[in-house]
Amino acid sequence: MKCRKCGKETFLPFRCPYCGDQFCTDHRLPENHNCTRMDLARAQRQEDAVLQGPTSYEYKVTYGMPRRTRGRVYFSPKELKHLAVAVLLVIGVGVSYIFFTGSLGGDLLLVASVSAAIFTSSFAIHEIAHKVTAQRRGLWAEFRLTLWGSVLTAIFMILPVAFKIISPGAVMVSGPASMDEIGKISIAGPTTNIILSSALIAAAFAPTPIRWIFVIGALFNGYIAVFNLIPIGILDGFKIFNWNKTIWALAFAASIALTAIAYLLFLSLPMF
Repeated sequence: MKCRKCGKETFLPFRCPYCGDQFCTDHRLPENHNCTRMDLARAQRQEDAVLQGPTSYEYKVTYGMPRRTRGRVYFSPKELKHLAVAVLLVIGVGVSYIFFTGSLGGDLLLVASVSAAIFTSSFAIHEIAHKVTAQRRGLWAEFRLTLWGSVLTAIFMILPVAFKIISPGAVMVSGPASMDEIGKISIAGPTTNIILSSALIAAAFAPTPIRWIFVIGALFNGYIAVFNLIPIGILDGFKIFNWNKTIWALAFAASIALTAIAYLLFLSLPMF
């Protein structure tokens, strides 16, 4: 979600209790975003000063959106539109693997269908895992497209290369959450990629002319898990590392191992 003042993408935005808009950390206070209801903010401060005294004053601001009913998973019309566009982009990336059919073998329609299914499920399950985990804890969580992520995905959709980048958007989460909740929400996505990578590696040993699709799918899921678990910036790994270092280490080690195994299988493909 973008800050209404500076336009910066913010993972956990602050909601101003006076004007109702969402802002980043730097612009969360009314005076920092030129709040249209500054009169209410000043009145609240004066009231607090009278009732509590100047030494007990504490500015009150709602951290993101208020909690909703726990356990309820929902999709808004706007979110469904964003998801539809994202899925179409990811399907396009999967279908683009027909460029490799001539050298690696496999029926054209079968390759397009299987690769599209693998990449779409890898992307969708990862994002929905974040969303469901957050919403079941009463937080606001919806998928949104990002401009540069969509452009990058579209570029790799038309590039005839084996390595693809899929990042048309992400689930935005807002609301008051503890470190434990944030950690569990963050680990949900990479966990799905670890599971899918394991399943695709197993499928790659099956005697089929399109086993290379399973290998590339396993490599893709392993790489996505490794990348997301890097403990820096806004990546899932940073929040997981701060929450539980043991869980982070186990997940990171598993994702690296799966990526290495998938890469070795990738090097054994006929064209290499």
